[in-house]
Amino acid sequence: MDILEQLRLDYQRFPKDQSYQLYADDVYFKDPLNQFRGVDRYRRMIGFIDRWFQEIDFQLHAIEYASPTQINTRWTLNWVAPVPWHPAMSIPGRSELGLGEDGQIISHIDYWDCSRLAVLKQLFANPG
Repeated sequence: MDILEQLRLDYQRFPKDQSYQLYADDVYFKDPLNQFRGVDRYRRMIGFIDRWFQEIDFQLHAIEYASPTQINTRWTLNWVAPVPWHPAMSIPGRSELGLGEDGQIISHIDYWDCSRLAVLKQLFANPG
């Protein structure tokens, strides 16, 4: 199975059973809230999402090679926040995955199509 197909499957079952072996041990990760190195740290971040977020639905809209060393994805992450009024949350965005010479993912950079404030406002948009 090639890396694009493995990543498609990861999006479908996110955050369960992710293919961490696709990532280099010292992978660089960045999104609007986090920046760090290491696949173990990446695994812990996904574990946090799995434990605390509810009704997670990660929709993959596009995945393609931008170059031999970069994969681009476009997606929307939906979930229900773990607060008493259970607001529906959504972040549309994209990822740039850098590939090393060995084919492993050496960088994973997420860009959101909305601000961090816009995401925070979803918590209070329609409180029950």
